Amino acid sequence: MTFVYAFLVGGAICVVGQLMMDVFKLTPAHVVATFVVVGAALDVFGVYDHLIEFAGAGATVPITSFGHSLLHGAMTEGHQHGYLGIAMGIFKLTSAGITSAILFGFLVALFFKPKG
Repeated sequence: MTFVYAFLVGGAICVVGQLMMDVFKLTPAHVVATFVVVGAALDVFGVYDHLIEFAGAGATVPITSFGHSLLHGAMTEGHQHGYLGIAMGIFKLTSAGITSAILFGFLVALFFKPKG
């Protein structure tokens, strides 16, 4: 049943994003920013951790998990190290994702010669 829950939750997140683009005519950048903020807001209220326990990869793979990771890391390190810990925590949990996005974006640009 874990796979079914992951599929349903991940699919529901994708359906909401598609509806935001189709009904409200938002750009993909607006949808991504909204999902990051929603993921962070759900982490503030302690809901996102329960969603991860319930759906597993269905909740950790979408971009909402990035907002959750940003805030979760900042809050954890902030409690331990103060204000400097907030900056450390943001990059501690998300540095691998940010680094791979930059690296793969650079490699794709090298191979496919983008216009602009």
